[in-house]
Amino acid sequence: MDRYMPITGIDCTIASLVIDTQAPLDVLHETAAYRIRTATQLLENIAFGEGIHSELARVLVTSLRDGCDLMDVIGRRLQKQVSA
Repeated sequence: MDRYMPITGIDCTIASLVIDTQAPLDVLHETAAYRIRTATQLLENIAFGEGIHSELARVLVTSLRDGCDLMDVIGRRLQKQVSA
């Protein structure tokens, strides 16, 4: 695996946003958790609206919230390993 991996959300010849695949696991985890929490919060805002999209958003946000909770547990355990 190359040290720097382009993020998949951008399709261009020269990547300007990359992931350092050798960064510490706790740093990679916290960055991923932040991105997922941000998307979850946006989806929660949509879920509180009205209409068909809000119903779908409510279903999706439940799974994302559960995933965020699991990521928090993993993050706390990683932090304990790094601190030890």
